Amino acid sequence: MAVKADYYEVLGVSRTANGDEISKAYRKLAIKFHPDSHPDDENASLKFKQAAEAYEVLSDAEKRGRYDQYGHAGVEGGHRQFSDAEDIFEAFGDIFGGGVFGDLFGGRGRTRSGRRVSKGADIKAQVTLDLEEAARGVEKTITFDRREPCETCKGSGAAAGSQAERCTRCGGHGQVVQQAGILRVQTTCPSCAGAGVKITDPCRSCRGQGFQNRRVELDVNIPAGVDDQMRVRLSGEGQPSPNGGPAGDCYCFISLRRHKLFERDGEHLILKMPISYTQAVLGAQIEVPTLIDGAHMLTVPKGTASGEVFKVRGQGMPDPHGRGKGDLYVQTYIEVPKKLDTRQEELLRELAEFEHTNVSPHRKSFLESIRDYLFSSGDEDEAVKEK
Repeated sequence: MAVKADYYEVLGVSRTANGDEISKAYRKLAIKFHPDSHPDDENASLKFKQAAEAYEVLSDAEKRGRYDQYGHAGVEGGHRQFSDAEDIFEAFGDIFGGGVFGDLFGGRGRTRSGRRVSKGADIKAQVTLDLEEAARGVEKTITFDRREPCETCKGSGAAAGSQAERCTRCGGHGQVVQQAGILRVQTTCPSCAGAGVKITDPCRSCRGQGFQNRRVELDVNIPAGVDDQMRVRLSGEGQPSPNGGPAGDCYCFISLRRHKLFERDGEHLILKMPISYTQAVLGAQIEVPTLIDGAHMLTVPKGTASGEVFKVRGQGMPDPHGRGKGDLYVQTYIEVPKKLDTRQEELLRELAEFEHTNVSPHRKSFLESIRDYLFSSGDEDEAVKEK
């Protein structure tokens, strides 16, 4: 009986290797020894299966623990037996992702007939909210164009009385194998575009496509706390798959309107609040608005400077993941009046004199200036006559 090779040696990793190192090592060996690259090399096929067996054990924490303690005896009969390359990539194809290796080695789904299928395209929609709607959460109706099954042919693409025929070029698999030297690459069948069937008598309504563009309306529940340019995913509401796979998704991108009072900074809100000079100097209790809960009484202490910031806890935006709420930051600034009545001006001038502060002289009214001018002109005329 042949002695099995050590799984760590098969993958070329140390016994302390982490999961990422094990996955990376397996990916390299799987690509290196894939049977499509070595069609007549039994040794490459053997190494390919050994690598898969080693990865299947070492990528599982429980199996790896038994193997480390008891060796091959600890996992005997407890791992899968792989018959061929397709079986292996059916089990582990997800670690190759959706790129080149995923497409070459089983990265896409398959139908029961073995034909590869792909996910439908995603759709982007836009949702515009007021800040209050974003804070409370809201249900919105969105509209967008999507390909829907043709009502005439019920999505078959074939005219009434006819049906699709299996593609003779790919045998209904939707994929053909092209070989360049020792490398064999599986690609989409150019004759049926991956559908596996061909329409000989197409439906006149959809021209054999099986789908027609239609306007769709959907109700979307927007969670409380969403921010500008966040997106809400509606799973399976995108475009249908062209070859029987799952539908794509619809992504609703959030856009927030500018609020007349509040500015948003993540989960916090900022409010610029005017106060008078006397409130800043003497202190005051003032009402400040909040986004959701109405007015809040804020204490402005004596001697508050312009630009000072006060925090109101829990009056910001809610976290969209349910982790509490932010705060409201009230930034005060001293509002300087542009017009004063006579009494107000008198009091301020008295204060200026008390503080020994130089201020602009009293501004005369237009009529007062005219009267002073006329009287002063008359006095000058009398002085000339006396001379």
